[in-house]
Amino acid sequence: MEIIYSKYFVKRYKKLPQNIQKKFKERLGLFIGDDDNGLLNIHSLRGEFTGKYSFNVNADYRVIYDYNKNDEIAVLIDIGTHSELYS
Repeated sequence: MEIIYSKYFVKRYKKLPQNIQKKFKERLGLFIGDDDNGLLNIHSLRGEFTGKYSFNVNADYRVIYDYNKNDEIAVLIDIGTHSELYS
């Protein structure tokens, strides 16, 4: 699977606390290796994010991404707390 980072994602990622950045890197490894891993809690989104997906970084932080199954490309769109992303 190829991972592409949007400019917005990179900007938001750089502002995260170091411990969340580290946890993201761990979860990204899981995502790339086994996107069916239950720890990720991958699910499709609704509303303004219809057609996009989310996975858990920890209990509060999420990553929103778009996935093209044919090309096996995941575009990471945003990262933040549940309330930051879905408010």
